[in-house]
Amino acid sequence: MASTADIRNGVVLNMDGQLWTVIEFQHVKPGKGGAFVRTKVKNVMTGKTVDRTFNAGAKIETETVDRRDFQYLYRDGDGFVFMDVSDYDQITLSTTVVGDAANYLLENQNATVALHNGNPLYVELPASVVLEITYTEPGLQGDRSTGGTKPATVETGHQIQVPLFLEQGTRVKVDTRDGSYLGRVND
Repeated sequence: MASTADIRNGVVLNMDGQLWTVIEFQHVKPGKGGAFVRTKVKNVMTGKTVDRTFNAGAKIETETVDRRDFQYLYRDGDGFVFMDVSDYDQITLSTTVVGDAANYLLENQNATVALHNGNPLYVELPASVVLEITYTEPGLQGDRSTGGTKPATVETGHQIQVPLFLEQGTRVKVDTRDGSYLGRVND
């Protein structure tokens, strides 16, 4: 058991039998009444985000989550096969564990897998990845970078919005958190 003084970003709490990770926290000391901690927590399994408030000094239950580096190898039916880079053990993760990260995973790409008591919880990718556009409608004369956007399919099969002037075969940097276009990559 820990107290509210131990709350930090990234700490995993066990509340109501479910695991929640702290995204934001703020210690508040109002002029009248007792101090409290205002937090924004995200459910590890479902991704749901809620606000929770704890009285100062209240006991909370924290969980140990082991974040380890893995390398994505290949897709096997409904599963994704990852290899632990430290001991070369392979694990297969379901699509529910991988979640939206599947939209940005390329073979031999490094990722962080969070484990709790040996059970995989979720996959964390770097903030951005470089992907090649495999299909997009051709741009028209007069298209400018400040114009609109158009849909483009990247090499993972995921569709993102890109500026009108980009063509098929262009390598782009994509934000893995929201799928937004960050810029062109010149090799």
